[in-house]
Amino acid sequence: MRQHRTDSSIGVPPAGAALQGVRVIEMGQLIAGPFCGKTLGEFGADVIKIEAPEGGDPLRSWRLVKEGTSVWWQVQSRNKRSLALDLRQPQGQEIARLLIAEADVLIENFRPGTLESWGMSPDEIHALNPGLVILRISGYGQTGPYRDLPGFGAIGEAMGGLRHLTGEPGRVPVRVGVSLGDTLAALHGTIGVLMALYHRKVHGGPGQVIDVALHEAVFNVMESLIPEYSAFGAVREAAGSALPGIAPSNAYPCQDGWVLVAGNGDSIFKRLMGAIGRQDLGDAPDLAGNAGRVVRVHEIDAAISAWTVVHTVQQVMDILATARVPAGKVYTAKDIADDPHYRARDMMLPQVTRDGYTVEVPGIVPKLSVTPGSIRSSAPHLGDDTDTVLAEAGVSTDRIALLRSKGVIR
Repeated sequence: MRQHRTDSSIGVPPAGAALQGVRVIEMGQLIAGPFCGKTLGEFGADVIKIEAPEGGDPLRSWRLVKEGTSVWWQVQSRNKRSLALDLRQPQGQEIARLLIAEADVLIENFRPGTLESWGMSPDEIHALNPGLVILRISGYGQTGPYRDLPGFGAIGEAMGGLRHLTGEPGRVPVRVGVSLGDTLAALHGTIGVLMALYHRKVHGGPGQVIDVALHEAVFNVMESLIPEYSAFGAVREAAGSALPGIAPSNAYPCQDGWVLVAGNGDSIFKRLMGAIGRQDLGDAPDLAGNAGRVVRVHEIDAAISAWTVVHTVQQVMDILATARVPAGKVYTAKDIADDPHYRARDMMLPQVTRDGYTVEVPGIVPKLSVTPGSIRSSAPHLGDDTDTVLAEAGVSTDRIALLRSKGVIR
């Protein structure tokens, strides 16, 4: 990889960080592209986030705001440097090309054709930097009849088949309470970036374009949805909290809430039935395998519910833990924050923001034993690093002042 100096304002990655020396130019905004940049930054990449001088990334003001900035921003943009640059102006595009020429990765999640309209098509960029890895995340991909339609993560979840399966049978499809489609696209994009960098470094390959469509990222995790339709004409439907075709696996009522129980392994099922006092079901020959249990799933669920409903969630958890049956309570944010297991695994980390207050943020996933990720800096204010980034790129002080006077930078 190219060796780039990491400015002291963001903190130097730990020696031997997995992605130390990788420079990323992030042009995306909101969720999908920036989540990929966040992940790469946590493992040592130098991520330069390009934002519009007026307002910056809209995520700065999304959901709950403290000291003028969304607390979500403190997670999504940690370990990044902010360059306030107007990409709509030719001089801004010129600066972007200057930075791209020395980068390893470019991330963008604009509507297809936007980069091309700025004179930064993949062919034009690769003429400047043949080794550049370009990640393009969009609603429907860079090709196909829908490529020009606007697309958000929620639409990707619907087209990818996920929304049809969420909620109770016969009722309106519901969404997962987070932007799952965007995050799945970001994770697929991250995988693509790492594969492309490996191919370049190990096999001497050229740079390449990674084309991630939101709906395809969702579709990729839909398990047996299409093979079942292809082989049997079966259209899988919403099933509430149950997992159709696998039994028992459901949410069950307790005196003070709900508990999820996954008793679908053959030996686990026998232990579960023993724990709830239904050894008759545990010993039934036709229930020894999953196929038989699926046939009698309603009877099994009723038996489990009759037991859980007279216990508290904690009582159910304790009994099933002793019986070695997977079970879990439905966690709220408070449950997560108070849970000792989260803290033992460094998944709740205090972070001092650039506004001076401390906020807890999620830890880093995955956990690498030799090159773990780290939080080297808090999320930047808009344009915090404009002068530093441009100076590193060889832009003179006079030119920086001129660009600022014209509104090209902030």
